Amino acid sequence: MNTQIKMNEQQMLQQLLKQGFEHLTQGRIREAADCCQRAIHIKPDLVQAHFLVGLVALEGQDRKTAFQAFNSVTKLQNNHPAAWAQIAKLCMSDGQINLADNALKQALKHPSNDPMVHDLLGTVLSQMGEHESAQKCFQKAIELQPNHPPYMLNYANNLVYHGKLKESETVLESILNIQPNSPQAHWSLSGAKKATDSKHIETMQSLAAQKNIHPRALPFYFYAMGKEYEDLQEWDKAFEAFSKGAEARRKTVEFDEAHEIETFKHIENTFTKEWFEQAKSGHSNNAPIFVLGQPRTGTTLVERIITSHSQVQSAGELQQFGLAIRRLSNHQDPRRFSPQLFKDAILLDPEKIGGLYSQTTAKLSGGKPRFVDKLPQNYMMIPLILKALPNAKIVHLTRNPMDACFASYKQLFADAYLHSYDQAEMARHHARYRHLMGVWRERFPGQFFDISYEATASNLEPNARALIDFLELPWEDACLNFHQQKAAVSTASSVQVREPAHTRSIGRWKRYESQLSTMLSTLREQGVPIDD
Repeated sequence: MNTQIKMNEQQMLQQLLKQGFEHLTQGRIREAADCCQRAIHIKPDLVQAHFLVGLVALEGQDRKTAFQAFNSVTKLQNNHPAAWAQIAKLCMSDGQINLADNALKQALKHPSNDPMVHDLLGTVLSQMGEHESAQKCFQKAIELQPNHPPYMLNYANNLVYHGKLKESETVLESILNIQPNSPQAHWSLSGAKKATDSKHIETMQSLAAQKNIHPRALPFYFYAMGKEYEDLQEWDKAFEAFSKGAEARRKTVEFDEAHEIETFKHIENTFTKEWFEQAKSGHSNNAPIFVLGQPRTGTTLVERIITSHSQVQSAGELQQFGLAIRRLSNHQDPRRFSPQLFKDAILLDPEKIGGLYSQTTAKLSGGKPRFVDKLPQNYMMIPLILKALPNAKIVHLTRNPMDACFASYKQLFADAYLHSYDQAEMARHHARYRHLMGVWRERFPGQFFDISYEATASNLEPNARALIDFLELPWEDACLNFHQQKAAVSTASSVQVREPAHTRSIGRWKRYESQLSTMLSTLREQGVPIDD
């Protein structure tokens, strides 16, 4: 009799789990959650039910419940790689880097044939800047589950990071053959090649006009259309698409301008000349070359000039400096920058920051004596970099304010630069950035190198020579032929940098002067000289 009851109970649990997964797949969150509750009521230690709770919570954007559920799974079954991978991703998203490190280590300890696990691990490793390891994970996910668009998309984006544009294009086209309405695949494909006709635009217009389209899908289509209209030099249509994309994106993200103002003021008030003179000296590593500034201002062009030198490796846009501060201080705010992050940073030993940064970037140098870290936002970290890595070099890109602001406004970013989807917010952010760079120049004269995008693009050789001289490297003619370089490009400029230096982007904002009146007037109100 007891055996029969147990068999009936097992059948009921299996049926509940099956129904729960079906409800989840169909987006019926409440019904899926109800199946979970019933299963756990029957068997409180049922691992699969707790894991399903976590998946349901993720779908319902209840991160706290998801975290608790996946932790319950690991307590019941410590060698559950899928739960550890989910925890790693949640912790990484929440800025809890040390917890993410531990969860990732646990996930990697236990072999898995679940493609979702490998895709998750690839995502976390990408966020940590471990793109080589991430690629292996994405490849494994596709090997275990071929022709699955989400896994293929992550792999395609990784290929772009590694400069394998043709391979990425092939994967993206395969995705669209399987799933013609993949907004991210359409957007990525538009960025991977230059449009020669309007066929792809027409396809995306049709997809964007569908009823019940997800709000987060629209920006991908609009920004892709804008880029292709620019390729075709249809300027008015391009701006209309960019404007619609920015409006759609702004509705799906929150930009806390008051918090950014507070953060910038705190940075300025904290990293004074007196602090710099009194703070301990950092790590002796002279390998890093930081290329920074605003995004889309020529940082990739300058990086390519530098990394064409035989002694320098391109390491991409690295998160390692900020992650070193978070790991050492156990800082847990998910926001990328905050006053508390810098309050925590100033209490740390600069030598330890520089040492951990050096340790976590050691394998990214490709065996060369120097490497470039091209994360634009590191301009906020300049005083800390100067202290933590006193032998490193810092190169700062300058660009005409309107060209710089418009270049960001017309670009869809992943999870950064949330100020860039509104003309006035973009302009005010740019004014704050310019003010801060002026403060750094006054406080730390001669300790970083300003290089003009316009001057470099217009007259390459003297500017390239001055740059290489600042880096204390012997001149090599290869630095003038950067477009012939085959190395990876982790940037929205991945297509353009395969060309020689050109001036097509200089003054491009003037094609849209009437449409950009809000941006222009806001910059002027902020006292930013437009003709810089």
